[in-house]
Amino acid sequence: MKENLISLEKHPVESFKDVLEETLKEGARRLLQQAIENEVEEYIGTHKELKRADGRQQITRNGYLPQRSIQTGLGSISVKQPRVRYHEGREAFTSAILPPYLRRAPIVESVVSALYLKGISTNSFSEALEAILGENAKGLSPANIVRLKQSWEDEYKGWSKRDLSQKHYVYIWVDGIYFNIRLSKDRPCLLVMIGALKDGSKELIAIHDGHRESKISWAEALNDLNHRGLSMPPSLAIGDGVLGFWAALREVFPGTKEQRCWVHKSVNVLDKMPKSVQVNAKSMLHEMYMSPTKSKGKEAFNSFLKLYGAKYPKACECLKKDKEVLFTFYDFPAMHWQHIRTTNPIESTFATVRHRTRQTKGCGSRIDTLTMVFKLAHSAEKKWRKLKGYELIEKVIKGIRFKDGEEVTNQEKVA
Repeated sequence: MKENLISLEKHPVESFKDVLEETLKEGARRLLQQAIENEVEEYIGTHKELKRADGRQQITRNGYLPQRSIQTGLGSISVKQPRVRYHEGREAFTSAILPPYLRRAPIVESVVSALYLKGISTNSFSEALEAILGENAKGLSPANIVRLKQSWEDEYKGWSKRDLSQKHYVYIWVDGIYFNIRLSKDRPCLLVMIGALKDGSKELIAIHDGHRESKISWAEALNDLNHRGLSMPPSLAIGDGVLGFWAALREVFPGTKEQRCWVHKSVNVLDKMPKSVQVNAKSMLHEMYMSPTKSKGKEAFNSFLKLYGAKYPKACECLKKDKEVLFTFYDFPAMHWQHIRTTNPIESTFATVRHRTRQTKGCGSRIDTLTMVFKLAHSAEKKWRKLKGYELIEKVIKGIRFKDGEEVTNQEKVA
């Protein structure tokens, strides 16, 4: 007991905390250093059969590269990467553990991105990082944050030029989203496209600076996809009816079927009706796209027009104008209906970016807006779920017909 008391006097809580953190930090440094050493040794061993004219190995170690400091949750850790020497021309070795120019652990960059997107001001980053990762991880000054945001801009520009020749988006969701800019009277609209791949996963396709109702803006965005190798047209596109997208789609991908978003349509119709009847009207609209068959849905559609046509002609006209493209989803697998009736993949994702713009009273510039939306979407993309019944996507790609969500059999085709 006496020995324990003496021990506590010699090592109070704060001193013990410092010793523990330094021990963990040194342990992490040694593990990282050893991992890099092993990686280089394995690489050289894999190529040991490559010989020079005198019989010696072509690839050998040659000291170390200059020491580098990596910002981590434990603080700054210094490591040295072995230098790999090539005695004859070969592609240079690149470490997978310590890529060139890496200065921060991925967790630090992830936290910084999350803080920025949640509305934390640049000057508050150090304090916020200290609270999350500890006082050793607060070494990101406002100037460093500005440089990091610049790297995000470069990342966005590289991403927007990536090759799409190996991609096939079966379904695409599109929308135009407006944002405020503090340093301009402009109110830019970002044209956003999300696609569903063959394996059912959803992926951000494009974020394009343009005008929501402009056919030219959407044509530019779609043609850009073509120029980057996207040769397979989507089977179905889902979006709001007032977009200039549809006219552009019919020119660029004329074979793609159209589905108007039921959420947008319902809001637009109800907006033209008094609140006193909206509850019942909303229920009838809901019945149109939740019916088990297209015929039942159209019955509900006609009932709505019959009931409200005389008193609320504007609401009914808003509904009627998209009749032919409101029920397209019935011609696709029923398992996919909940995904392809609305533009919810876009709406749910960009609810957060709107929160960010409210917190900061708008972005500083158009490129800041593009960059922020890009980082937000990529952050959200990791949590996007696959489509239910994605196994049926292969049948959609092959052009197999569906009626009321069910595959059409040979007998039905003959009939």
